[in-house]
Amino acid sequence: MRLHPVLNFRYVLLSVLCALTVVACKKEAGEGGSSTIKGKVTATYIDVFGNEYSYPAEKEDVYIVYGDGDFYGDNVETDYNGNYEFSYLKKGDYMVYAYSDCDTCINEHDVAEIKKVEITENKSEVTADINIIKR
Repeated sequence: MRLHPVLNFRYVLLSVLCALTVVACKKEAGEGGSSTIKGKVTATYIDVFGNEYSYPAEKEDVYIVYGDGDFYGDNVETDYNGNYEFSYLKKGDYMVYAYSDCDTCINEHDVAEIKKVEITENKSEVTADINIIKR
């Protein structure tokens, strides 16, 4: 028994739409989940004599890259204790980073201090502390 061409077209169209729906439902790293990445940024100040002093890095920008993205997806500023937090994240791979100063570099923000993080479970909390250099 052959289907009428219009019914055959509708069947093919329905099959394609179902396949696209399944592919579109695949969750990737990013916002919309129930997990959190948090941490503390600690700055180490190195004076002209080479002495080092560490302290909580207040008002430093921390950036997050979702999955294997090329650009950051969001950023937050640390609080007075150097703490930061990215909430409502899905399972997946992330990179969080803050910038260290570099006295031999040209740019204002010179060296990214990167932490790779993986969220493996929903409703989880992952810690990623970052150490930066200040001159």
